[in-house]
Amino acid sequence: MKILSITAQKPNSTGSGVFLTEVVAALARMGHEQMTVGGVYPEDRVEMPGGVEFIPVYFGAAETDTAVDIPFPICGMSDEMPYPSTRYCDLTEEMTEAFLGAFRRVIRKAVEEFSPDLILCHHLYLLTALVRREFPERKVYGFCHNTDLRQMKKHGLERDFIREGIRRLDRIFVLRKDQMAEVAEIYGADPEKMCVVGMGYNREIFCRMPGLRDMEEEPSGTGAVSPEEEKLSPKKRIRLIYAGKIAEKKGVMSLLRSLSLIPDAGDRLEAVLAGGAGNEKEYAAIRALAKEAPCPVTFAGRLDQRTLAEEYNRSDIFVLPSFSEGLPLTVIEALACGCRVVVSNLPGVKDWLTESVQGGDIRYVTLPALRNADEPVQKELPAFEKRLAAAIAESMEAARTFPADTGALTWERIALLVLGEVRQQDGGV
Repeated sequence: MKILSITAQKPNSTGSGVFLTEVVAALARMGHEQMTVGGVYPEDRVEMPGGVEFIPVYFGAAETDTAVDIPFPICGMSDEMPYPSTRYCDLTEEMTEAFLGAFRRVIRKAVEEFSPDLILCHHLYLLTALVRREFPERKVYGFCHNTDLRQMKKHGLERDFIREGIRRLDRIFVLRKDQMAEVAEIYGADPEKMCVVGMGYNREIFCRMPGLRDMEEEPSGTGAVSPEEEKLSPKKRIRLIYAGKIAEKKGVMSLLRSLSLIPDAGDRLEAVLAGGAGNEKEYAAIRALAKEAPCPVTFAGRLDQRTLAEEYNRSDIFVLPSFSEGLPLTVIEALACGCRVVVSNLPGVKDWLTESVQGGDIRYVTLPALRNADEPVQKELPAFEKRLAAAIAESMEAARTFPADTGALTWERIALLVLGEVRQQDGGV
């Protein structure tokens, strides 16, 4: 089968980019011929797995010497991305037309030359609606990644156009069962067209590494730390790790404040924050807050997958205090590497983990009230941070980590679900 995958963002960056790339890799291993279109900067170097051809749509500043297709930064499905980006809510009519026109030209050429049997679009949003309108005769499937639902809830950019395009998709893949009702309500989509696919992870990279996990020497972070941060206790500290965007909406500020509420954190704990900045002003505020923490805090920066897996294996507890997620891939990866987990009790996530993961030491923290889907009510943060500190303290006292069986969560399973929907639509052929 010939399959064209499409995203408005960078492939292999952020959760949806990893999802796209891993599904492409799984389909390539099955022998399918593929092509991918994505939004990147001229200086980016994108290598897709399995020799899959990548067709770029170039974003960039209009005043640069480099030719670009769209004269402003990449449109981010999150309002804060780990690279320069434009918020969809800030698009003017002229900017929207530039976005749609550039992708229309590139995708139309790709379809004409490649003639795909199936088009897979990531995010139930503006670009997916465009693809559905431009290629009514093609099979077009869409993946929901949760950030698309947040955008639809927060503002009205091209709402009618997007709703119409998503309703007309041939199939819609959601991460969790509870998202089906949201997709039906927001877009008016038919639940009969929807399929729950969940999440996968790379088992060859994210696994237990006994040589690292059994190390007794003082652990060290991979980022630059101050001399004060390097003053560790002679005894082995409990190592806590967070991975994701270093941003307030991911709960990083609450995590840092919660450290002061944990008994003996200064003597027993160290923290590693792995990931890129959401925005520089917020990142500076988070760095300042880290200096006030009672224990060493290391900023490891953005890590490739293999290095991140090593960091998980050096750590004891993975913490994800985020205020909004689809299905957090980082939780699965950390469990696979042997970490205990403390995670916000995000909608649908506990049910999904209970169904998909056997064993594992997971603690869930009740969220504060939220505004606009992912903004915590400020007066509720102190109580949330107390709950977070209590969960971390309990995890610190755990006698041992219960091994988690994550073997059922593979990208091949998701690829097979997609192909199964094609066969069903074709009448079982």
